[in-house]
Amino acid sequence: MKTIHGIVALALAVACVSGVTTAENKFVGVKRCMACHKIEKMGGLAYAVWEKSPHAMAFETLKSKAAEEIAKKRGLTKPASESPECLKCHVSGGGTAKNVDVSYKMEEGVTCEACHGAASGFIGLHNKKDDESKAKAKAAGLVVGDDVKKVCETCHNSGSPSFKGFKFAEAWAKIEHGGPKK
Repeated sequence: MKTIHGIVALALAVACVSGVTTAENKFVGVKRCMACHKIEKMGGLAYAVWEKSPHAMAFETLKSKAAEEIAKKRGLTKPASESPECLKCHVSGGGTAKNVDVSYKMEEGVTCEACHGAASGFIGLHNKKDDESKAKAKAAGLVVGDDVKKVCETCHNSGSPSFKGFKFAEAWAKIEHGGPKK
């Protein structure tokens, strides 16, 4: 019995030391990511790529006349910019995330965290060069590599009223920022 209690205590200690689990992670907002990902030698130029992409304007598109027409056709009772059905793909955290840091702003649209996960648990780990830190970052919720395509397809699919097909390789070429290898 003492052995079981010891194992449970050890497991809990490891969980506490190893970081926050994904379920507890908070969305921190694009400015926290920008701090490193705007400087090439620190974290690459991912911010510059994002800033010029349609993802950066995803929330703003919900305020357009076309978005309002789509919302009406779908029978939504709220404007597109307030409808969970639209926000789920046009905002990191789906517009309903309660686990947000004060720096998070829904108006930022589809940010790093929409694809790579809520960052509070891995933000301090994911750019370190050692394999142990990279493994801890993934364990703390960082989504990278092959998982990215699957994440993209949660929004870029036939459930979207403006879907015209999705070719990952072509889409990735437009937003490539040091992630999945071709």
